[in-house]
Amino acid sequence: MYTALHLQRQLKAELRSGAVEIVVVTPDPYMTYQPFLPEAAAGNISPRHVVVPLRRVLGRCKIVIGEVKAVDHAKRTATVATLATEEEAAGPIEVDYDELVLAPGSVSRTLPVPGLAEHGIGFKTVEEAIGLRNHVIEQMDIASSTRDPAIRDAALTFVFVGGGFAGVEALGELEDMARYTARYYHNIKPADLKWVLVEASDRILPEVGEEMGRYTVRELRARNIDVRLETRLESCVDRVAVLSDGTRFPTRTVVWTAGVKPAPLLAATGLPLNGRGRLKCTARLTVEGVEHAWAAGDAAAVPDVTASEPGRECAPNAQHAVRQAKVLADNLVASLHGKPPQEYAHKYAGSVASLGLHKGVAHIYGRKLKGYTAWFMHRTYHLSRIPTFNRKARVMAEWTLAGLFKREIVSLGSLEHPRAEFELAAGPPPPPPDNDVTADSSPDAHDTGSTRDTRDSKDKGGTGDVKNTGPATD
Repeated sequence: MYTALHLQRQLKAELRSGAVEIVVVTPDPYMTYQPFLPEAAAGNISPRHVVVPLRRVLGRCKIVIGEVKAVDHAKRTATVATLATEEEAAGPIEVDYDELVLAPGSVSRTLPVPGLAEHGIGFKTVEEAIGLRNHVIEQMDIASSTRDPAIRDAALTFVFVGGGFAGVEALGELEDMARYTARYYHNIKPADLKWVLVEASDRILPEVGEEMGRYTVRELRARNIDVRLETRLESCVDRVAVLSDGTRFPTRTVVWTAGVKPAPLLAATGLPLNGRGRLKCTARLTVEGVEHAWAAGDAAAVPDVTASEPGRECAPNAQHAVRQAKVLADNLVASLHGKPPQEYAHKYAGSVASLGLHKGVAHIYGRKLKGYTAWFMHRTYHLSRIPTFNRKARVMAEWTLAGLFKREIVSLGSLEHPRAEFELAAGPPPPPPDNDVTADSSPDAHDTGSTRDTRDSKDKGGTGDVKNTGPATD
């Protein structure tokens, strides 16, 4: 999105004359600002405000909603499957291009853990973030209403696998939200909630440094969160989490945030990849050894020219991706005008992470911050980075209102299946009771059944016509 945004700003005259066309192929009509996903999951920000609508921002570009299935760079064509081609059953279309910019990002990196595909929950998209929020509140509803202690314990046990930014921030925000929500349940206390963080290495949040990582572990454990380092999830079959240290506990929530991998599209491009599946790129953001092909972001292995040790690559994070996009656009325009491109050089500034409301850690330009100061810096930094003034204003307004009013604790799980209620109402009526049973019943039983059936008919949206209630017609 940022590359196309900078291109349409620098090529206004060419776009007006029709000499240049910018085509953006994307499976979603919006860009997700992922650092705000934990706050969206906690209900601090509306999900609409953590995404940027591409058609509004990229007004001079042609937006194609679809997926690139393959790229034939020798022929300068991309095979694209759109929503229309699926409806028409006509197969993918071919899109011609002169210059190719690949920025498909990354997807969740999973491992062959038994039961993970059936019961795991990802945390990479806004849909997954909101779905997880609804799921957590629904588990509290289950625990509040069940009489089975085993079901209650499983519903109130939440396991997060992966101690990076996504896992720690999601856990911190959701634990904060659930602890607040517990005050509205008559039979659930914050101490009844069990939160477990599983990390395979010996520390969490390596980006903020070892000292801040240790502080984060102490902070989470002080909140009664079970942090298990050098531990792996071995299985979650039948909703039972089995860890490598031998621990077993029932749980209805396993959140998988154990890293990412490059988008599978890259393997279908025929372009050179490194050992981790990322595109081999030069410091000028061109694909190594290939003309008219560019890349940036998580999918690109870009040399870090500011690093002291040779061969080091830029980290696949938003800090580099946003800056790479601007340089890529500048270099692409320069190549069109016959000018030399420039190298991408950015020294890593540091990292900030939120651990819940008013809690955070940061390591910025060698300075270590924690608590409220780090949390405030986290919000300030990401507010400055989210695209468009529209989104900045909306996020700031929501934060302001959140400081004046209580948290929202509503679960809208039905959003995931919006037609379920209508399908139930429009479906066939339930079968009538067995006539043999009715014939042996007393007249009093007839009256009782008639009244019950008529009431149920009205409750389900019917007319309550006694002629349609089966035995009542006797």
